[in-house]
Amino acid sequence: MCGIVGLFLKDQSLAPELGNMLTDMLITMTDRGPDSAGIAIYGTDAPGMTKLTVQSATPEADFAGLAEDLGKALGVTITQSDNDTHTVLHLPSDQFEAARTALTDIRPSVRIMSRGDMLEIYKEVGLPKDVAARFNLSGMSGTHGIGHTRMATESAVTTMGAHPFNTGSDQCLVHNGSLSNHNSLRRKLRREGVVIQTENDTEVGAAYLTWKMMNGASLGEALQSSLDDLDGFFTFVVGTKDGFGVVRDPIACKPAVMAETDQYVAFGSEYRALVNLPGIEQARVWEPEPATVYFWSHNDSPTTHEKAA
Repeated sequence: MCGIVGLFLKDQSLAPELGNMLTDMLITMTDRGPDSAGIAIYGTDAPGMTKLTVQSATPEADFAGLAEDLGKALGVTITQSDNDTHTVLHLPSDQFEAARTALTDIRPSVRIMSRGDMLEIYKEVGLPKDVAARFNLSGMSGTHGIGHTRMATESAVTTMGAHPFNTGSDQCLVHNGSLSNHNSLRRKLRREGVVIQTENDTEVGAAYLTWKMMNGASLGEALQSSLDDLDGFFTFVVGTKDGFGVVRDPIACKPAVMAETDQYVAFGSEYRALVNLPGIEQARVWEPEPATVYFWSHNDSPTTHEKAA
C-alpha cells in the first residue's frame, strides 16, 4: 500500500501554509499507511550554513548539550532547534562529514535523518495524525515538500524504515512499490561511496539518484536512468533544493494523481489527498503516464516539466 503526497509551490505567498496543506494531505492517506509517517520540508537557508536533522529514541539525554559538545569536537559554533525526538543542528556547510564522524563518538545513539541547506525531515512510528501533531508539522513553512504514510510489508516498523529517505544534500525520496534488485544495487552504491543506513529498498532508490547526480546528472536525467536500472514496480516522488520530480515504472500499477494550477503542483496517491487544496476545482488534474519523468524547478522561468522520450 503506502501513501505519497507532494506539494511544489509556484506562488511563494503560500509558503506559510505549506506545512498545513501537506499535513492535511498526509493524514488523508492514513488508511494507505498507518504504521509510520514522515515529511520533508524545504524551508529557508542561511549562507554558508547547512542543517543536520537528527533523531533519538532518548532525546532528553542525547539532545542535552549536543550542539555544544559537537561544536567543541569540531572547533566551530553550532546551534540546535529541538522538536520532540528530532533536533536540527545548524553548522558550517563544510563540516558535515566531520560532524557525521564526531556524532558516532559523542552521541552513538543519535541517527541522522537528513542534511541540506533547506531540507528538514521528520519521521516516526505511529499514525500520521499523531506524527504530524508531535512535530507540529502544520505550523511549518517552506517552498515545497513531500510526505509518506507507510504500511510495512517487507520489513519491521521502525523509525529508520519510515520515509522520506535522504542520501545526498537537500535530496530526498518517497516510494510506493517494491524494488527487486535493491540488494545488488546497494552493494554497488556502497562501493561507490554512497552512505546507505538501512536495508530498506526505498533508500536504495534514493541513493541511486544521489549517485547519478553526484556524477553530473540532473534530477530529470537521474529519474530517466532509473527506468533502465531499477527493477520492480515503483512510483517515486523526489525533492531537491530547487526541484520536485515524479516518475512511475513502465507498468505503473501503483495509483497516482497530479494537479497543477498557477500556484502549485501537487501529487497524491489518490485524488482525495488533493481535494482540500486551494483552487483544486480549477486545476488541471491528470494521472502521470508510465515511464515518464515529470520535473518542476524554481530555477526555470516559467516553471516547466519535461517528459522522457
